[in-house]
Amino acid sequence: MNILKQLMTAIRGGAREIGESVIDANAMVIYEQEIEDARHHLNTARESLTEVMASEMQSRRTVKSLEEKIHEREVYVVEALKKDNEALALHIAEKIAAFEEELKQQQSAQRKLHAQVNLIKSQVRKAERSIADHERELLMVKTTDSVQKATLAVSENIAANHSNLNTARQSLDRIRRKQQMTDDQLTAGGQLSAAEDDRSLQAQLAAAGISTKNSNSASVLARLKKSL
Repeated sequence: MNILKQLMTAIRGGAREIGESVIDANAMVIYEQEIEDARHHLNTARESLTEVMASEMQSRRTVKSLEEKIHEREVYVVEALKKDNEALALHIAEKIAAFEEELKQQQSAQRKLHAQVNLIKSQVRKAERSIADHERELLMVKTTDSVQKATLAVSENIAANHSNLNTARQSLDRIRRKQQMTDDQLTAGGQLSAAEDDRSLQAQLAAAGISTKNSNSASVLARLKKSL
């Protein structure tokens, strides 16, 4: 029994790991779709918000209209009382009472609509910030994934072409050695040419009877005798 229980636990664990691996493999696609769905819901919320705001504006206009009607009829009541027409004043007062009752209902509805507008606006702003945060996170993950894939590709290519790189490096070394040899040969050739030019000049001077040799011991002795 214990073996069977352990086996079922292992199977469930394996299934969970497979499920997680599938989800992880498609994480960015799923995350991007979730953001897109959130944006769709946000647009729907904005549309609803405009409808509620329109209802609030209509309710506000109704409240203002009722207040104007009440004020107008209050003036009529005062005029009727001035003319001692209490019956007319009472009739108008009844209209005012009905308007005031309607006004209370409209004011209550307008307050509720106003509170609902503020609540939806707050929720929309919160959703916008949340979506923006998720989009930044997705962008960072995508960028990191691209950089890692590029780095891995370079590393794999270098590893795969390591022998080729070594061969190319050895070829470059041989080329550099050949270039150094050529430079040395050119330098040696220049030195030989300079030496040959100097010997040619010495021969030309000797042919012209011009001696370039340093003074010998006899000339030194003659010069010193003159100083006695």
